[in-house]
Amino acid sequence: MGTVRSRVWDGSGRVVAEDFPFGEISDHLARTDGLTWVDLCEPDHADLDRLAEELSLEPLAVEDAIARVERPKALRYATHTFFTVYSAGYDTDNTLDDDDLAARLQLHKISAFVFHTGLITVRSPEFDIDALADRWQDNADLLQYGVGALVHGLLDAVVDSHFEAVQVLDDAIEGLEDILFDEKVLATRVQRATYRLRKELVELRRIVLPMREVVNGVLRHRRDAGSGPELDASYDDLYDHVLRVTEWTESLRDIVSALFETNLSLQDSRLNNVMKKLTAWAAIIAVPTAVTGYFGQNVPYPGFGQWWGFLVSGGVIVVAAVILYMVFRRKNWI
Repeated sequence: MGTVRSRVWDGSGRVVAEDFPFGEISDHLARTDGLTWVDLCEPDHADLDRLAEELSLEPLAVEDAIARVERPKALRYATHTFFTVYSAGYDTDNTLDDDDLAARLQLHKISAFVFHTGLITVRSPEFDIDALADRWQDNADLLQYGVGALVHGLLDAVVDSHFEAVQVLDDAIEGLEDILFDEKVLATRVQRATYRLRKELVELRRIVLPMREVVNGVLRHRRDAGSGPELDASYDDLYDHVLRVTEWTESLRDIVSALFETNLSLQDSRLNNVMKKLTAWAAIIAVPTAVTGYFGQNVPYPGFGQWWGFLVSGGVIVVAAVILYMVFRRKNWI
């Protein structure tokens, strides 16, 4: 069996029971005078099936909760509402200066079964459940409004993690913009960093965009169940945060695409500059080659057999090379 954590609050938001046995979960959820939360960290399939049978959980929802990868969504069933979301985190030990392409973005899956009197969460061990429990306890006055307060706290923590991840990506993109036009930075480094940012933005976008549907679904199901309007302002604020992080993610995606195209254009421009420089120096070198080749023929020429003939040929070479150098320098080819 995986790790099980549980808690029960009374109508005033005071904790009245904590970490009760697994077999008592259904009994506490059946209570109408309190609010129950049960957290299952990587539960065994058999244990979750047994709990599903006791609480009449939808088998498809149970499979989705156990599956390693599932699209964020919210579904309403006869006895409960089920949703799956992902929190986002970053491995701060892995930076854009690394030569490898290991992904820094880390996604943590959280599934939840929402009942009228309680909440069951099924999560991966990387998700910080202690921070979520502290968030609920810090806002214990909201727990009197029912399970909607627990759901709001969970979704709010997930959306906050999305904001933090987007902020990290935004800072990384700004750093990439600073080195984009630096001639000393290798183009391969910029390409590697841009590719990784694009990949991470795609992964983040997959979990951020569906959050609008999830929050809308939870709101609709909560109101259909007859919940009061006390938490409407909190959920409206949550939905506004979801829209903001979605728009932010989309804007960063456009910026990264622009950076990628700009980097390619800069490479072409730098290649053209190199070709112009090579062409200019080839022209300068061609002049003495032509002069020495001409005077190297076995025919008489001005100064043939005389010491001053050598000076004339050397002077022609120097003057022609200097003139070509000045012309190319004026055109910024050198």
